[in-house]
Amino acid sequence: MAPRPPRILSYSKIKGKIIEASRRKFLKLAAISGITLGVSRLALADSSAFLAHETLPGRGVWKPAAGRVDGVAKATGAKLYASDFRASDLPGWPANTSHALLARAADATHVYVGFDLTRLGKDAQPSVVVTAEDLARIGARAPEFYAGDLLCPVGKTPSYLGQPAALLIFETFDAFDRARLVLRDGDFLKFGAETGPVDVPNYGAFRFTRVAGATPDAPDIYSPLQEGWISPGLLESSGRPIWKPMPVAKGGEYVKGATYGEAIRARLAGDDPAVLTLDRQFETQSVDPMFLEPECGLAWYDPHAANLEIVLGVQSPFEATEALAFLLGEAKADFKPKNIDAQFAYIGGGFGGRDHTPFPLYVALAAMFYPGHAVRLAHDRLQQFQGGVKRHAIKMRSQIGVDRASGLITAFAADHVLDGGGLMNYSISVAVVAATGAIGIYDIPKVDVTTVAVHSRGVTAGSMRGYGTLQTMTALEVLVDEAAAALPIDPIEFRRRNALRPGGRTMTGNPYSVSVRTQEILDKLDKHPIWRTRVEEKARPKPGFVVGVGVACSAKDYGTGADCTLGSIEIDPNGRISIHGDAVEMGNGIGTALANRAALHVGGIADEVTVAQVDVFDALELTTSGDAYTITQTAQDEAAKNPRWVPAISSATSASIGAHVGTQAVAEAARIIFRFGLWPAALSLWGIESTDPRAKQSDEAYWQGETLIMTGLSPLPLSAIAAKAHAQKGVTGAMAHAFSRWAWAQGVFNIAGEDWTADIDALAVRYGGGKFTRLHRKMVAFPPTDYNRIGTAFSSLCGTLVRIEIERATGALHIARAYSVLECGKVLVPEVVLGQAQGGFAMGVGYTLLETLPPFEDGPGNGQWNLGQYVVARGSDLPLHDLEIEILPPLASNEPPKGMAEVVMIPVVPALLNAIFDATGRRFQSLPVTQDMLKQALA
Repeated sequence: MAPRPPRILSYSKIKGKIIEASRRKFLKLAAISGITLGVSRLALADSSAFLAHETLPGRGVWKPAAGRVDGVAKATGAKLYASDFRASDLPGWPANTSHALLARAADATHVYVGFDLTRLGKDAQPSVVVTAEDLARIGARAPEFYAGDLLCPVGKTPSYLGQPAALLIFETFDAFDRARLVLRDGDFLKFGAETGPVDVPNYGAFRFTRVAGATPDAPDIYSPLQEGWISPGLLESSGRPIWKPMPVAKGGEYVKGATYGEAIRARLAGDDPAVLTLDRQFETQSVDPMFLEPECGLAWYDPHAANLEIVLGVQSPFEATEALAFLLGEAKADFKPKNIDAQFAYIGGGFGGRDHTPFPLYVALAAMFYPGHAVRLAHDRLQQFQGGVKRHAIKMRSQIGVDRASGLITAFAADHVLDGGGLMNYSISVAVVAATGAIGIYDIPKVDVTTVAVHSRGVTAGSMRGYGTLQTMTALEVLVDEAAAALPIDPIEFRRRNALRPGGRTMTGNPYSVSVRTQEILDKLDKHPIWRTRVEEKARPKPGFVVGVGVACSAKDYGTGADCTLGSIEIDPNGRISIHGDAVEMGNGIGTALANRAALHVGGIADEVTVAQVDVFDALELTTSGDAYTITQTAQDEAAKNPRWVPAISSATSASIGAHVGTQAVAEAARIIFRFGLWPAALSLWGIESTDPRAKQSDEAYWQGETLIMTGLSPLPLSAIAAKAHAQKGVTGAMAHAFSRWAWAQGVFNIAGEDWTADIDALAVRYGGGKFTRLHRKMVAFPPTDYNRIGTAFSSLCGTLVRIEIERATGALHIARAYSVLECGKVLVPEVVLGQAQGGFAMGVGYTLLETLPPFEDGPGNGQWNLGQYVVARGSDLPLHDLEIEILPPLASNEPPKGMAEVVMIPVVPALLNAIFDATGRRFQSLPVTQDMLKQALA
């Protein structure tokens, strides 16, 4: 994934200065306006009072030998999720829980003039009402990422539908529940004069142009990697960018790239009979992430201790905590806590929709305005529709040129317009990722893509599974299928001829730095019975039905270009293993992935795994400064002279980084424990001296379950090795930090007298039963800052086949059979990968055929949307017994895991659209394709 805006950095801009975050500030960020922060996984291991109230994996809970480490806790109803908790569940909190709700604007074209409390009735009156005037009075501030009015002030037109205007806090649940129902009527907030929508500038615009050299090995003539990313500097009166190069003194970099881009477009507009040219429009809709658990939080401000405790479920714990500190960092004394203790629970689904959301800010405000009370803010489904982050609707124009003789794509151009809704959120980043992914799996020598993210009065759009590429790759794969039919060339053969080979350059000018298995995926699709029998199946439909088969293949990047991870692993004298990581569990199985990846090195599956923790890594004494995405090479080199400095400390769990990034620090820590703790202990048990050549052969040993095997020697149980490692005071615990900018930072550390190089940049170890001690970093190589120009370097692939049947009389579509094949490197948890692929298929079906949110007043911002109007894919819509998922084995035993949670959804959508064309002869250029539309097409 292309670089996003600054994410999770332990620094604060105070009075124009950047305050560097050092050791204690990482965990206790006293530098942020005098507020001390604690960021913790709910129910810490050393907080025994919590353990009776939340059950976590490995803490007194039986777990099976295989499967998810958290499976039993989830299946038996343990309190894991933010929505599970009330104040009475948390030791030391008030006994009762109060409740809050947000009154959101269902009008964004008239001036907001206030609210009418009498509408609530005497039994539903709030104890406290918080308005924009109150936030201004106490000095609350919106973090830069959420810039704008947290509550719409009286006298202003709301910036967007669903913008909060008031925060209502109720002492009792009954009063809250009555008020919640009244607010659904939509007339609690009052509006005056009509102004029309608020005019806000575009969020951002970019142009990506590449002109390849004369041969595949020749340098590019022009590429973003060489020249940097470019943006137009001029706007039309409408506010839209002027894409054509203008003869002005400024903007020379843009003029150069735009000149090449316009030449590509002129070529596509030419009338060359040897070239097939297609020019198509495609439009995708806004949809909701529809995670199972709506956003929820619980907070308590103790005014005597000036302590704010808050329980949340988010994808980005560190960012959320820093946002809270900024929110209250300059507030008046009564509203400025000395301490913020943020505790993070599991989340019931995310799909990107909980990555950087303003919801935690309102949870904190509810507690601050009702001191001494525990206050719960929890969306119901209507409120989640009205206030939750959505997928971007995108309008796309795509042009493609294909040499008729060879069937090779010669040029591609596209224009994307993204509706970002009311707040910027991740719109710029989504626009960039959508654009840089616009040519999918293909090798195209001339490419020009423009993209702009615009403000609208719609509900805010942001991060969601697929992150823009779902939309652009769908348009591409439908266009590619049309081009193949027009030539005519077999659709899979056409893809095969044009597929990017290993070492080939992406549209930003760089090759992938991971395996590229497109040809293998295409071969699998080509040989599958769904494809091989498509002609026969189409020729013998059931009476009253038409049959179609569709294919699509997609590549999806994973990572953001500035990803990092914290992890630790410890083993006790009995061989019991504990793992702590900062990644978030949201149904992605990250806890099990951590346990399984560590087991490759230490043999046993962890007895305790905790996630969403960033408070147990104090021993690393980390510090950071600047912005990992925009830092210069000179600044990075200077900062790296400090052996405790890293470009970023903790990342959100998003962008399919769980397996690849989220497990990296733990894996490297486990490797160190084996090499400097378990292996020396095993040598002692075998009676092998350090001078024996076999002492250097640790790479030849392997685990069979919890037994270490070495050819020619007696097998050793993990428990015996662990006991010996403790007795010898070997390394029994390791804690690490890792950073990736499309390549891992590498550090050198002296461990037990040996220089050890690893893909980490910070390390602390524990010897025997001692405490963790930070090791001095002798050397570090951070990825060059120029790598920020790369659109993507990590990618995984998935191809999909579907056979559908459509009833002529009704337009009802039935998926008769489907097949998806994917590659994702080393598979850490096969069951989770399979589940992600099945879930991705279901989401793809819903996106193609069912789900849609109208823009503006008829859409979710009106507060009236629920699952009665918004239809998601159900079992009856899916081939429950006829969906085949194939996961390719890794190319080598040491191939690292790849991110795959997004790519498995993407080809499902264009495969269905291509199958619909095959069945009906109609190419649909917008989503969703509903039953009524199919009925009309077959009439």
